[in-house]
Amino acid sequence: MKKFVALFLALTLTCGLVACGGGGGNADSGDADDSGSTTEESTDEEATDDAGSGGKASINVIAAQYGQNTTKWWAEFVDDFTAEYPDIDLTVEVESWNDIYTVVNTRISNNDAPDILNIDVFANYQADDLLLPAADFVSQETYDKMYPAFLEQSDVDGTIWAIPDLASARALYVNKDILEAAKVEIPTTWDELTAACEAIKAYDSKIYPWGVDMTTDEGQAAFAYYTWNNGGGFVDDDNNWALNSAENVEAIEYAIGLVNDGYTNSDPSNDTRYDLQDMFGAGQVAMMIGPNSIPTYIADGGYTVNYEVAPIPTNGGNDSVSAGVMDRFMCFDNGYSDAELEAIKTFFDYFYEDARYSEWVLMEGFLPATSTGGEILAKEDESMASWVDIVGSCKFYPTAKTEWDDVKQGVINVEQQALLGGNVQELLDELQAEIAE
Repeated sequence: MKKFVALFLALTLTCGLVACGGGGGNADSGDADDSGSTTEESTDEEATDDAGSGGKASINVIAAQYGQNTTKWWAEFVDDFTAEYPDIDLTVEVESWNDIYTVVNTRISNNDAPDILNIDVFANYQADDLLLPAADFVSQETYDKMYPAFLEQSDVDGTIWAIPDLASARALYVNKDILEAAKVEIPTTWDELTAACEAIKAYDSKIYPWGVDMTTDEGQAAFAYYTWNNGGGFVDDDNNWALNSAENVEAIEYAIGLVNDGYTNSDPSNDTRYDLQDMFGAGQVAMMIGPNSIPTYIADGGYTVNYEVAPIPTNGGNDSVSAGVMDRFMCFDNGYSDAELEAIKTFFDYFYEDARYSEWVLMEGFLPATSTGGEILAKEDESMASWVDIVGSCKFYPTAKTEWDDVKQGVINVEQQALLGGNVQELLDELQAEIAE
């Protein structure tokens, strides 16, 4: 785990973010086969929302579901927190990534915004004047634990509006036994990837050589994998949207070509990365791009796979780019009393307590956003050493731009239409025009 310290240093210096999760993950955004949502609440017949008049301070949290263990972890967190702070009435609702955006937006439209939200995006909420600055809801002691580069991802005009929850990075996972049997090396370029897929298919037609997720869960990640590794991406060097660049068109056409040639899972529009991870664990998928949380997912699922982690293949001479994903906590401006703000700060102090926060990060195999959490994990787990080189090349979604939600859904729609035979150039031209309006 000594190498884990190098991971954080490398990421801070070269990537602008300390990272290591899915789903990006993927941090990594996505959810597994956990129960849809859960609510754990301490109750008291004498409780009142008016903390300033001597009653309980109430805190409502909506949290994203990261995997099989998330709901149980939050339930235990609420029990422990309530036992230690009986004067704070804490409710945590865990929502799947497929549902959380609808749930939150419905709550907002009904003037019932949560107090605290754990999600990936923040810019639209901030642009609508719905959020409090981070300095208002986080104690200085907790704030100082966080890597500055993480905080900078939530900077708008010099103010930090959200704090990092956790992060993940993505890489290529390969089933070493399948590649060895098919007599192919781990691919580093698209040409090598195509040849490897052909050889694996010839070795065993029942195995999917390459996993592709272009669902509403992870389609934006697929767009990043291929475009970033072809010299393209969401924005240009001036941070302007460049969705219909020649590099992007070529990249998505290449990915769609792999599907059309029969080298991938048969239903990329519906097969989520969790489906792919199950297929990979069962030996049905030979290669896939995924977050650093996959080893935890595989172990929890009872799978045994002889796998290796490698950089994502690129086109030609481009350097490999890993996709980094960071999720956040934000606090809605719900007109709190001083006592209620102190209760919210207490919640975050409790969550980011070093041992507890490290447990949270390790639970689903993600990577920490605090220096103290990194130090603890560095002493406990050496399994992330292979990520040192990978995270040093990562890029991140442009989530601070208010159009990101529309872009995210837009590129997914482009991919899914292209899977049905749509023209990639025309689809990206239309999306670029919509976003630029």
